[in-house]
Amino acid sequence: MRITHLGHACLLVEAGGKRVLLDPGVFSADIADVTRLDAILVTHQHADHLDLLRIPGLLESNRQAMLYAEPQAVSAMGKAGIGAEPTVAGKVLTFGRLEVTPVGQMHALINEAMPRVGNLGLVLRADGEPSLFHPGDAYDVEPGQIDILALPLNAPWTAGRDTTAFAQRISPRVCIPIHDALLSGIGRQLYLSQVKSFGPEGMQVCDLSDGAPRDFT
Repeated sequence: MRITHLGHACLLVEAGGKRVLLDPGVFSADIADVTRLDAILVTHQHADHLDLLRIPGLLESNRQAMLYAEPQAVSAMGKAGIGAEPTVAGKVLTFGRLEVTPVGQMHALINEAMPRVGNLGLVLRADGEPSLFHPGDAYDVEPGQIDILALPLNAPWTAGRDTTAFAQRISPRVCIPIHDALLSGIGRQLYLSQVKSFGPEGMQVCDLSDGAPRDFT
């Protein structure tokens, strides 16, 4: 499995001979030139995970790619004239040898005054390769045994103690820090140090913020 962090919550994943893009949002600067995609998948409708202005260009550059999203995100795209297929919790999407399983239900609570929206995290598996879990914006999902966790570092809906508790519960071999666009450089290093200090014993923290692809076995 090859993973490239394209900023904030966006990951380009190459696994099972396929290329899929997860959560291309407004804080992800490096998505315009991504090509040869087999699928684009969106966990929920918030703009930092779904850039309605750039999705059409991505689809134009990747005419073979299928677009899948959490149902409320599909509705939001429909209003913008973008067609997409809804994901369903537990219903596996198959792209050759790559299987993607949506998991979860709701976005984490941000504020009592704000209505919660749907959120379906994504578990990616291909025989002979590591498994990857991208949770979107929720820490309450049970994805099963996971090798690589895309770990949201910072958000209005969480605290550092929740982040490390989530990593402890999932207990992956590797975590890839994501959801970090609101952090300064100094702040990001603080969050990373907490994950390294208080995360599960033996978990490797693999920082892909340089935008370079990394192979995982």
